[in-house]
Amino acid sequence: MKWVRFRISTTTEAEDIIISDLYDIGLEGAQIEDNVPLSPLDKEKMFVDIPPETGEDDGSAFLNFFVEVDDEGMLLVGGEPEPGTMTIGAANTAGNIVRKTKEDVTAEIKEVLEGISEYMEIGEGSIEVSETDDIDWLNNWKNYFHSFEVDDILVIPSWEEVPEDDAHKYILHIDPGTAFGTGMHATTQLCIRNIRKHVKDGDRILDIGTGSGILAILGLMFGAGHAFGTDLDPCAEPAVSENLQCNGISADRFDLEIGNIVTDDAIKDRAGRGTFDIVVANIITEILEVVTPCVPGMLKEGGIYITSGILNEKEKIVTDAIEKAGLTVLDITRQGEWSSVASRK
Repeated sequence: MKWVRFRISTTTEAEDIIISDLYDIGLEGAQIEDNVPLSPLDKEKMFVDIPPETGEDDGSAFLNFFVEVDDEGMLLVGGEPEPGTMTIGAANTAGNIVRKTKEDVTAEIKEVLEGISEYMEIGEGSIEVSETDDIDWLNNWKNYFHSFEVDDILVIPSWEEVPEDDAHKYILHIDPGTAFGTGMHATTQLCIRNIRKHVKDGDRILDIGTGSGILAILGLMFGAGHAFGTDLDPCAEPAVSENLQCNGISADRFDLEIGNIVTDDAIKDRAGRGTFDIVVANIITEILEVVTPCVPGMLKEGGIYITSGILNEKEKIVTDAIEKAGLTVLDITRQGEWSSVASRK
């Protein structure tokens, strides 16, 4: 499948209005490139393994729009059709997909930019048009993910060989793809160290927001007997399955439920109330506030609750929620601007 990318040079001030007006002509899902500094909330919500590198904010921005191309070289653009324009049966927000030429779409973008420039500064306003394939999006991320270590654990993708000198370490084979993280993020590493510290042979681990299953899988490698993961994203199912297989772990040692364990009593029952030695939740602070009250009901007496995804300045929000739930804070560990809180029932 091929796509055409329209790359518009503009200003950060004009970003929103351009995106809004181009949406009206059928261009959706803008990719924004600028150097606006990330706020703490931005960083927390992004939760990425490889943080973006930004330069000095000079007010410039690029907006990228990707449009699918059919077998005849026509662009499939959303919108209401013009009289006499051919449409096809795929639905979008406007109810139709319109087939247009690359030149037609470029002309429409220019017209929108000219209209906006009459009442605000849009910068250069140039349009660069190029083609790309799915393969670029599916595989280019591999250029940025290489093996790395967390203490005596080597995290390595399938396309790299394990060095002989590292054969004695815990080896985690992980192919995160485009859906979930790799373990490089500081919050994941904090959780890994806490799991390693507290896990005992035969333990049951509950991983809330399991994603690719990294934390629970490592818990099993460290000696836990069984893991139960929950996630809201159905993409977790193939990700966990593939990563279990990559690491030679039997699927019957890891149960996964797609759904909200906080609100769904049936998931709590299937997981096993009061049966877990460790509950781990590597989620943003606002979600930890919601998740934490249900954790004591899932833990055994003496069980450990490990949290991360917490910016340092928000530690107290999480510790207050933990103490309100009746758990005892054991310690707080930090890496860079991120914190992890471990507590006990």
